[in-house]
Amino acid sequence: MLTIQIHDIEMYLDTDPDLFSPNKPDRGTCLMLEHVAYSPADIVLDLGCGYGLVGIYSAKHVPQDQVYMTDLDPLAVRLAARNLQRNNVEKVTLVQGDGYEAVNRADFTLILSNPPFHTDFSVAKNFIEKGFNRLHVGGRLYMVTRRKEWYKRKIISVFGGVQIWEEEGYFVFMAQKKNKNYAVQWKKK
Repeated sequence: MLTIQIHDIEMYLDTDPDLFSPNKPDRGTCLMLEHVAYSPADIVLDLGCGYGLVGIYSAKHVPQDQVYMTDLDPLAVRLAARNLQRNNVEKVTLVQGDGYEAVNRADFTLILSNPPFHTDFSVAKNFIEKGFNRLHVGGRLYMVTRRKEWYKRKIISVFGGVQIWEEEGYFVFMAQKKNKNYAVQWKKK
């Protein structure tokens, strides 16, 4: 079991060697959480929740019933459920499924993700493109990675802009949905 403290929030989390970052919280995920600004009205999606760190942390900042967590891996979902109980977080919606397909909402104000690395970027591409459509206008996507340029270009192509923090070899991206349409791409003639 891990004991994790971010700001003034202490969490107790069971992990498993078959899941991402089983021996300590992922530093990139913690850096991302340090940049998230929560509001009590936020509706949060922890996309690819793993053993539950981001969702539990979010449920300590917004009403628990406004937090949704999803992961494709059944082991991750089982551990996240156990960790929700361990941390007295009882009203979060936790679903096993493939990304956005598992959650039937399109009014999130925060989507938080540390996407799995794939050389073809297919998962991250899906998370960014479909995330735009799942956010309420004014909503924000936060994502952390170790690669900058591809994510920067992709997020800008969808959202029209991005804010990037670079810390300890990680890149934390924040993009806000400003209107209902993808960014317009202008090409030089």
